[in-house]
Amino acid sequence: MASGSMVASEAMATAQTGQDVLEAAVREHTRLVFRIAYSVLRNHHDAEDATQETFVRVLRYGAKLEGIEDQKSWLARIAWRVAVERRKSARHTTSDHVSEDVEQLRSSVAGGDEFVLGSEMVGVLEKVIATLPAKLRDPLVLSTVEEMSPADIAGTLGINEAAVRSRLFRARQMLKEKVAVLLETNHGT
Repeated sequence: MASGSMVASEAMATAQTGQDVLEAAVREHTRLVFRIAYSVLRNHHDAEDATQETFVRVLRYGAKLEGIEDQKSWLARIAWRVAVERRKSARHTTSDHVSEDVEQLRSSVAGGDEFVLGSEMVGVLEKVIATLPAKLRDPLVLSTVEEMSPADIAGTLGINEAAVRSRLFRARQMLKEKVAVLLETNHGT
């Protein structure tokens, strides 16, 4: 009988350790998980839901969490996948919406000298980024918004570092071209 209570005691200690590891991971990485979800979803409430869903998925792994060496990257991958799954059901931003926003922004600015990068321009840039193909947009968002290294991005997206670097280069080129066209088109009207 003593052996049975000893096994139960060890099981409870293991469960408590797993819970402690999970609580520590939540405390340490909640902001990261939220920022990743928000960078994909661009909506505070959706990002909160995705953050909760990420940690619910982590909870399912239970004891495996202790054995994971790089919890930050592991959680980033889960958060990214959860957010992308949620984004798939959301509507896609089109170039027409971006052009309307640029025109509205230009009309609200008195002169070219006053046209500065502010919250309005950031919003326009976010919408332009949203029009990029997902395979180019995702590495760009992780690199610029989340400031992840190419190695971390590769791990999060499940691709190699060379692909990350190539996609980042192409995404930046496309972004530059799209912004130039938008500014030229809306400036000329």
